[in-house]
Amino acid sequence: MSVDAILTRIDQELPAATERLLELLRIKSISTDPAFKADCDAAADWLVANLQEFGVEAEKRQTPGHPMVVGHVGDGGPHLLFYGHYDVQPVDPLNLWDRDPFDPQVEDTPAGQVIRGRGASDDKGQLMTFIEALRAWKAVKGDWPCRITFFLEGEEESGSPSLVPFMKENAEELKTDLALICDTGLFESRTPAIVTMLRGLLGEELTITAPDKDLHSGMYGGIAINPIRVLSRIVASLHDDQGHITVPEFYDGVQELPDEIEAQWQGLAFDHAGFLGDVGLSTPAGEQDRMPIEMIWSRPTCDVNGIWGGYNGDGFKTVLPSMAHAKISFRLVAGQDPHAIRASFRAMVEGMLPPDCTATWKDHGASSASSAATDAPAFDAARRALSEEWGIPAAYVGCGGSIPIAGHFQKILGTEPMLVGFGKDNDQIHSPNEKYDMESFHKGIRSWARILDAIT
Repeated sequence: MSVDAILTRIDQELPAATERLLELLRIKSISTDPAFKADCDAAADWLVANLQEFGVEAEKRQTPGHPMVVGHVGDGGPHLLFYGHYDVQPVDPLNLWDRDPFDPQVEDTPAGQVIRGRGASDDKGQLMTFIEALRAWKAVKGDWPCRITFFLEGEEESGSPSLVPFMKENAEELKTDLALICDTGLFESRTPAIVTMLRGLLGEELTITAPDKDLHSGMYGGIAINPIRVLSRIVASLHDDQGHITVPEFYDGVQELPDEIEAQWQGLAFDHAGFLGDVGLSTPAGEQDRMPIEMIWSRPTCDVNGIWGGYNGDGFKTVLPSMAHAKISFRLVAGQDPHAIRASFRAMVEGMLPPDCTATWKDHGASSASSAATDAPAFDAARRALSEEWGIPAAYVGCGGSIPIAGHFQKILGTEPMLVGFGKDNDQIHSPNEKYDMESFHKGIRSWARILDAIT
């Protein structure tokens, strides 16, 4: 039996699938606010019942925080794991929503129908695309495409404090051949994509102290060192005139793009002028010998995220401050060691301090980048399946952000992650009036059915 019968079933059942998604969206599963703990429990219970309804052996697993949902079906073939998260962001500011964020509806817009509500795109709508694809598969074929494990989290939007311990404690149960993650989007809201590169993240908070108290600049200016002056010189030295980062050994381990991936990215014809123009900018500011799309997907960065010191109130105060502070982050790519970069960066700063200045540090985490082995047959099969569904050649793309779960699958379980999602750039995730296009939901379900058919 071909996949066409399953696709027909998906088309016929779209109204029922949409109603199930709306039901899940009505649950206020805000993980970061303890006031919604019972709602997070209710969302986990809803998913367990929904999976059990069409034959998945699913159960709620307690953690010190919000519960995990784990389910198993099938046997034979590749063993696949599907990951998604059922928790959502807070809805503040509520007054900017056009409707109750937990009273979701299908709305008509000039661009087509959308599903409006908190979590519609991030990540309940995405999560349900896979569940609905498997539901249709079971209804048509009467069995499962292969062995599949469901792993649904309830703390992704609050830092996933229970995730790593749970994965380590249940590693044997969760180890699979491939982990499917649906928490990404279409390239420029139209091209189906498999994210194969995710940047890591290193955060540092630096305080430079000079005099032991704030000083009068008339009495001490000129003779006393100003820590803001010292910090400004350090920050200005982090990049050269061509946008390269100057931290010693920073680029150790950074690899060049494979020729095939570089050709794909050039073929995407990324509109960097439009991308920057949308936020009032015009000129790429990264490494000047790189394509703009490389700057946000496959090249490491160094950015000052905050800087302060001295008097910042109304009016003017001629103070020479005792301390100056900065928060600096590094987005890292595969091959870079965040701990080695931290040590090198701190040594660089310490070496630039003049007499009478000291540096103190507060780290804000360090995670490595991850990249997927796109030469595995499943990746090419999935790319072809996405191309067939969307009528546009699918691409392997990078992601400028960090999605730690992908790295956890690799490091803890030894499982390769495949990230496929159907969100659009204007879905307004984490913001008021979040939405998920009906096209994304419908074609997302169909896409997973095609992918399952192609890789099993």
